[in-house]
Amino acid sequence: MSSERGLRLDEKTVSLLKGYITKAKEKLHASGVLLRSGDYEDAVSRAYYVAFHAARAVLLTDGLVASTHQGVVNLFGLHFVRTGRFDKKFGRFLTNLKDERENSDYEIYTAIDKAVAKHAVQEAREFLKAVENYLKPFLQGG
Repeated sequence: MSSERGLRLDEKTVSLLKGYITKAKEKLHASGVLLRSGDYEDAVSRAYYVAFHAARAVLLTDGLVASTHQGVVNLFGLHFVRTGRFDKKFGRFLTNLKDERENSDYEIYTAIDKAVAKHAVQEAREFLKAVENYLKPFLQGG
């Protein structure tokens, strides 16, 4: 597969891209179910993983792999937001979702309510849509 930048992706990498997007879609579905059931903290956590898996797919298009969650955020910002391939808001979405996920998963008392969870799920949905659009040239005919 080749991108608009001429990068060749092998079949294994294309398969990984598809796997990350499938995983992101599964997490998006789960976040919606959790939001509707009133499990706001877990909805936020799953919403973060939508963006996390989608961002990992994007990183692969440049041959980048991060070993930590913060590494995914940093590499995405440096290589895709600062370069203008993604709007700055998507860097903020990823950072906000990561911070909210950590809050929901680790803090005993959180301020995560329905409004926060609904916003997180919306950011995750928008992030995934932007990533899917970005990946189209890599997945054409694959």
